[in-house]
Amino acid sequence: MTAPTAPTASSPRPDTARPGSPELLRSVFRRHAAGVAVITASDGGRPVGFTATSLNSVSADPPLLSFTIGTGASSWPAVRDSEYLGVHILGEHQRELAGVFARSGADRFGPATDWSTGPHGVPVLDGVLAWLVCRVVARVPAGEHRVIIAEAVAGDPVGDPAGDPAGQGRPLLYHQGRFNALRD
Repeated sequence: MTAPTAPTASSPRPDTARPGSPELLRSVFRRHAAGVAVITASDGGRPVGFTATSLNSVSADPPLLSFTIGTGASSWPAVRDSEYLGVHILGEHQRELAGVFARSGADRFGPATDWSTGPHGVPVLDGVLAWLVCRVVARVPAGEHRVIIAEAVAGDPVGDPAGDPAGQGRPLLYHQGRFNALRD
């Protein structure tokens, strides 16, 4: 019989493990920095959108991405019914915009939001680091959310350089429940 080894800095600490729960998942993911995007859609000609931190690249060929949305979200009916969606990568200078699109009941497309109608009638935000218009290819149930898988059909990898005052193209991050900038 061998004696148990003492935990090292690189080994897990099973004595502190907690059972899986919504609280555990939220607590762990508060430590995970995520890029911030705004997803937009047209709902009968009316623009809708929300802030997402669940954006992922899925495949380069075909060019697929994914994000999640709660089925109780005000934007869900438009996302559920839209064939095309906009995906906008926010820069560190866009904390306020991210907050507007994250806040329930906010006038997301009010006078403070610069946007225009893009390909396939999708609302495209001005001043973002980059944007895509995507065709929805799947809506996968996942608890009270849906994983949206969409194929990029148009976009701009540079976005609007005039909207990035520092000209750095630095992304906005979400970490510990707040919008943050990268630090050097």
